[in-house]
Formats: sequence, structure tokens, C-alpha cells
Amino acid sequence: QVQLVDSGGGLVQAGDSLRLTCAASGLTFSSYVMGWFRQAPGKEREFVARISTLGANIDYAASVKGRFSISRDNAKSTLYLQMNKLKPDDTAVYYCAATGRPWYLPSGQYDYNYWGQRTQVSVAS
Repeated sequence: QVQLVDSGGGLVQAGDSLRLTCAASGLTFSSYVMGWFRQAPGKEREFVARISTLGANIDYAASVKGRFSISRDNAKSTLYLQMNKLKPDDTAVYYCAATGRPWYLPSGQYDYNYWGQRTQVSVAS
């Protein structure tokens, strides 16, 4: 069965960096648009970033653009999220997700077929 395993979260200070990893199995990873989402306490889950199947196209939420970088290694079936200059507002549980929806179509969280089990990121001020 499909598994997405998120890792790399932790407790850091504001301004620090973290790299999240999502290891995928049970699916043809290179055929899926991959994304990262996050959910802060008391808030709705929100989009963070997404990357097209071959990595040629990338979108970011305005709140993370310029600080976060999404990438993928299809040979390793792995997705990454490099997070720099972390802020307390970045505190959330982070999920990777996979969608078979083509890149050129708009997609929200409900269009994603598979989800990781989440990893906690906490940023202290």
C-alpha cells in the first residue's frame, strides 16, 4: 500500500533551519505532483508548497516564499522541504501529500490522494 513517511521536524529557535523529508513507497512517485501542507494549533490546514512531477514547476504560499524550498529526488522517491529563517508562526504539524491531478489544474488539499503521517515543527521566539 501507499506510504508517505514524514520526518525531520523538531524544536528550533527563530532564525534556524530545518529540512523535512518525505519518503514515499507503494506508488510511482515520479507520476505524482507532491506538496507540503501544515496545520497550526486552532487553525485550518494550509498549503505550503508543491512541486511538479519532474520538479520543473514549483509554487509556494506567500508566507514562506523566499524562505522555504521544496525539492524532490525521483530516483529515491523522496520529497524535501528546506525551511530557512524559521519564525514562530511556522510552528505547525507538517504533512507531505501526493496528488495524481495534473500540475496545470488548480488543486486544493482535497485533491491530494495520499498523505504523510505528519511531523511537528516548533519554533521558539
